[in-house]
Amino acid sequence: MRVPVWLPALLGFLTAVGSISIDMYLPAFPTIAHELGDVRGGAQMTLAAFFIGLAFGQLILGPLADRMGRKAPLVVGMTLYTLATVGCALSTGLVSFSVYRFLAAVGGASSMVVPRAVVRDLATGPNAARMMAQLMLVMGVSPILAPALGGFVLHWAGWRSIFWVQAVYGVINLSLVILLLPDTLPKDMRVRHGLISVAKRYVQVARDRSFLPAALTVAFASATLFAYLGGSPLVFETGFHVSPVLYGCIFGLNGCGLILASQLNGRLFASRFGIDRTLTVAVFAMLAGTVYLSVIAVLGLAGLVPTLIGLFICIASLGCIFPNGTVAVMSRQHANAGVASALTGTLQFSIGAVSGMMVGELSDASPRAMAVCMLIAACCVTLCNHLRPRAVPGG
Repeated sequence: MRVPVWLPALLGFLTAVGSISIDMYLPAFPTIAHELGDVRGGAQMTLAAFFIGLAFGQLILGPLADRMGRKAPLVVGMTLYTLATVGCALSTGLVSFSVYRFLAAVGGASSMVVPRAVVRDLATGPNAARMMAQLMLVMGVSPILAPALGGFVLHWAGWRSIFWVQAVYGVINLSLVILLLPDTLPKDMRVRHGLISVAKRYVQVARDRSFLPAALTVAFASATLFAYLGGSPLVFETGFHVSPVLYGCIFGLNGCGLILASQLNGRLFASRFGIDRTLTVAVFAMLAGTVYLSVIAVLGLAGLVPTLIGLFICIASLGCIFPNGTVAVMSRQHANAGVASALTGTLQFSIGAVSGMMVGELSDASPRAMAVCMLIAACCVTLCNHLRPRAVPGG
């Protein structure tokens, strides 16, 4: 089908549900943990619950997107997300809050698995990389604005209002899906299989020698991001004593780096140097950034500015790793695009949950735990990318 010029923007707006739901409440971590139950790593546990929900939700919604088309799973998912987010705003304890976060993530997973499948329906190779870059341009605005907005709402209206704002965002997304989103999977290409056949398709995708190394490259890259998400509020707000609003601005600066890299990737790097080569260079840039960050953290040299430099390099590299890695994952999965997208997302958020919980357990308000967890994940990214078969179609 002909791609409407506004479709990448709509897909990016939908995909931003994940980062809005995570980034916006990061400045409120200390407040939420104190008010709902002052348990060590309690706020990070709620983040882990969200990651687990995203992983579980994508396992379900991926096959549904191949069976029912791209639109219906989004309608169901956005409805669940909105209702569960209201539950978060009304929660009175960490347990109930974590349960509602899990349910919101199960619904919100639809906004992550379906747009990737839509891109695969419409484009391949550099064209897909360019379309992914357009998605990331829209999606990338959320890491810039969400923490600052969260800090502002926290300051003026309290942490519960953050989730009322997210519920309104869910309603807007649901309306856009119903009114505007075309279904890019024709009925004659939809998969009509039962539970056993779905399980076989997961096995089929996982056994594709091009899939698992590429998917794990993306997943461990996400683990570096989730270590940053889980550790940075305590590092900056408690360790470096910055305000929630200033923390949001710092977070937004790193988001700018990710957006800039993703746009250079879509417009220049992927088409000029190829997807494989660009991905490999970005992986080594991430490794270098995490090595630098770990060294200064372990040696006690991690002041505010040196820490920001290391984090900027690491987060900016994701602007090339995510789109090119996703193209590599999906390049041979046209018949199973929904399943491949779901399995990739499940790996991302399962590994991300472990990364976030590790940071929560080990963090002492210094950058050490965050930096070392990011380094471990970056080493895994480098290994998986080395094992990944090259020659992405069109790349």
